[in-house]
This record gives sequence, C-alpha cells and structure tokens, in this order.
Amino acid sequence: MPHPQNYFLVMAALISSALSAQSDPNTTTLFDRWDINGDGKLSSSELPARVRGNFKRVDTDGNGFISRQEDAAFRRRGQPNAGGKKKNDLGDTALPPQVKVVRNVAYIPGGHARQKLDLYFFPPKDPESGKTAEKPKPLIIWIHGGAWRAGSKDRCRALFMLNEGYAVASLNYRYSQHAVFPAQIQDCKTAIRWLRTHHQNYNLDPDHFGVWGSSAGGHLSALVGTSGDSTRLTAKPTTESVSSRVQAVCDWFGPIDMLQMNSHSGKLGRMDHDSKSSPESQLIGGPIQENVAKVARANPITYLSPADPPFLIMHGDADRLVSVRQSMLFHQELKKKNIQSELVIIKGGGHGGFDPARTRPQIIQFFNRHLK
Repeated sequence: MPHPQNYFLVMAALISSALSAQSDPNTTTLFDRWDINGDGKLSSSELPARVRGNFKRVDTDGNGFISRQEDAAFRRRGQPNAGGKKKNDLGDTALPPQVKVVRNVAYIPGGHARQKLDLYFFPPKDPESGKTAEKPKPLIIWIHGGAWRAGSKDRCRALFMLNEGYAVASLNYRYSQHAVFPAQIQDCKTAIRWLRTHHQNYNLDPDHFGVWGSSAGGHLSALVGTSGDSTRLTAKPTTESVSSRVQAVCDWFGPIDMLQMNSHSGKLGRMDHDSKSSPESQLIGGPIQENVAKVARANPITYLSPADPPFLIMHGDADRLVSVRQSMLFHQELKKKNIQSELVIIKGGGHGGFDPARTRPQIIQFFNRHLK
C-alpha cells in the first residue's frame, strides 16, 4: 500500500485540478466528469494531465483502472476532518423552523424509481391552532445536472431560497441509460404539472413557478422555459391538461445547440461531444451529428416564442465542458424573440464552482422580480 503521504500528494493534485476546472460538486462528482465513456471506471487517459502521474497510487489493485470503490476509499483517506461538522445545502444555516419537508414523492404513481421529487414548503395551516399560517409561496424547482446520466435531487442548490420566502422542489428524472430523450424533459414537465395540481396541499402559488438547473439541469430548465405547453414534448400523464409553463428560468451553463458544442469549445474543450459515447450522444440515442433531427428536438431554441418567460443565464468563460458560447448563442436568440434575458459571464469561471457571494444576490433579485 502506498505511503499515506502519497495519498496527501494525490489529493492535493486532485483538488488543484478541481479548482482549475471550477467543477460544480452539485452537478456531478469528479469521477463522473472524468469517466468520459461512462463505463464506471477510469483509465489513465481519461484523467486530467496534471493528476495522471499519480494514477498508479490510486489504482491499488493494479488492474489498470480506477474503480469507484478505489476512488471513494482514496478520498476517505485523503480528505481532512472538518471538526465533525457537516454542512447542508444552506451552508451552516439550518432550514427555517416552519419549513416542512416531504421526500421521494412519486410524481408518476407507480412510475420509475427516478420519477420522484423532494418538496420543502411552508404549511398552509398551523398544526396546533389549525389557522392559516402562511400565504401561498412562489416555488423554485431545482433540476440537477450530471450529464443526463448521473446526479441527484439530494444535492439541491436552491435551498437558500427558503430563507427568501420561497418553497423549493428538487426533481429526479430518468437517466439516459434508462431512457433516451425526450424522457428527461417529459419527466420534468410532468413533475411541474404534479406540483401545480397539488399546489393547495403544499401551500404553493401555482401562478409563480420558477425553474433553475445546472449543466444538464440547465439544459432541461431552458427547455422547460421555451417549450411551455408545447405538445411536441408532452408525454401522456394523468395531469396533461394542467400547464407545465413556468414564469422564470435560471440556466446555469446548460448545453443548448449540441451540434455546435465541439466547434464552440475549440482548443479549450476536453471532451469530444460528437463521439458516440459522449453524454449528448447517449442522451439522443446515437451520434449527434448523425441524428440532426433528434438533436434539434432537444434544442431549447427550437421552441422559442415571444410568450416565453424571462431568463437569467450564468456561465463561466473558462468552462471546458460546455463552452460559454452556448449561452451566448442562447441569449442572442432569446433577445431576437424579444424575450427578457440577462447573461452573466463569470470571468475565470469553469463548469460551476461560482462564488455564492456573487451569484446568490443576482439569483434572488431575478426571482423576486419575476415571481413576487
């Protein structure tokens, strides 16, 4: 077994790489980001150059691959103990005392295991007096990232909005290995219909729903915003007659035009998006350049109309996975349709990892302006 000091050196290199790429831990894990071909193990060639030299130190069984178990064991040994404190998604801030939480609610009864949501809400009645405690709250719906094949509702970035007087829902949806597009957007729209249908049970304001997501979740959030009640992306849920439209969208570095992702990334990019094993190709069900019509169906620009809600788009200009040019293109097309759009480019920002002190006030201001 390598000397413990070697693990410290490897960890330092991994942290350095993570900071360099500005990876967003709430979008997916570093393991998932580096596992480009999605086979559940890491080869040396898949690792960033700066950590490749430490490959053998992590590959403890010497089989030429790093497994998830080896990765997890290494991280447990290498990560410092932060005094036993465990931060939640609000940082060190607890949930507001009046907030209630329901988890793993099936928005399609009897559906897939991934078709569930968590809901953080302010009860309509005081449990002791039975009197009305809070007026209906606007809702922020979080859609997680993870290349459409990983990630979880359990890591909800929007929980700080509870302290601003919003209810929050966090969705899971089927991964691309479960079903190809449009399954993912159909799940999101069905969840929104479920939330609107049951708004009275959870004290939600059905006329003021906002959606926010990062990376793959940013793409799905953008698609929710532009497709509105389009029947082209509608499944056949029991609540089909209920609107899936939202009133505001925050898109964090979501892919938009997948056919241009390679050309937009240029030398900065570290993934071949046109590959048959890329997340985009796996989402569509085949190499994207060979399935142009299917890719167009997944492009939020396809569904643009002047009735679409306002957008806040945030993207790092050093993003190596999804080029900032994707968001620039989307912002330009939104403006052409006279749709309110604000593009915030984070200087030096990568694929997430943005400074909350900078982004949170802008997000709060945006949603307050359009949902309150």
